[in-house]
Amino acid sequence: MTQPWPAPVLASAAAVLAVVAAASRVEGDLLSGFPARARNAPRRAGLAHRVGAVPMLGRLAGAARLRVLLAAAGWDRTVEEAVGTKFIAAVAAAAAGLLLPGSLMVSPALGLAAFRALDIRLGRAVKLRRVRADRELPLFLDLLAASASAGLTGQLAVRRATEATEGPLAEKLSATLRRVDLGGRWRDELTAAAEQLDLPDLRRAAAVLTRSESVGSSLAEAVSELARESRETRRALVAERARKAPVKMLFPLVFLVLPAFLLLTVVPVLVTTLQSIR
Repeated sequence: MTQPWPAPVLASAAAVLAVVAAASRVEGDLLSGFPARARNAPRRAGLAHRVGAVPMLGRLAGAARLRVLLAAAGWDRTVEEAVGTKFIAAVAAAAAGLLLPGSLMVSPALGLAAFRALDIRLGRAVKLRRVRADRELPLFLDLLAASASAGLTGQLAVRRATEATEGPLAEKLSATLRRVDLGGRWRDELTAAAEQLDLPDLRRAAAVLTRSESVGSSLAEAVSELARESRETRRALVAERARKAPVKMLFPLVFLVLPAFLLLTVVPVLVTTLQSIR
């Protein structure tokens, strides 16, 4: 007798819930999106941290890449916690897969999926943070131009513009200014921040600030022009996406909405007509 189909589905759902519950018990705040802690809060050495501190596991999980992604995503967690979370989730998922039919194939697949889940989550967080920072950039450039028009130098203008904004861009620039206060060169630190955020307009702003300080050109006019070009570029992108919207709507309209409309309106009429003819 073959096994009814609901049993494997229910078993798979139970396994997934068991994996989530086990991972949450191990390090709940890690899998819930790595919320930022207070900077002065004590950091506890949990199970994930102890597991991730093993050097061999760090090399297998790509600790260097995780360090870059954690910094780009703005998550206040150590690399050891991230590495430990990946391995604990993978082991829990593989163990849950052993309870399912065809465990020799399901268990490794679940373990690999759980191992890669944090990387996918980090990648999405990095992209979202970059998009949010890009949205804040025009306002930052306007404030930078206003500060420069008031007679402030490039470094002071960046400080005033950063203090008046909030979000991922302001957080990154605030960290950059703290490194400057500790002895870093502000032009180099600003260029490094622009490279990490991967924002072309911020790179251009850093180049304008550097050129203005080196050559002595007008900072206010250059930044104002840059802010105006940035807004025009964003308007053009929005208009382009609006023009592409009707084309993207054709597929769901033709293959989803139209068949559903025919099934609800035309088909009942045809069925009734055929029955009356008979």
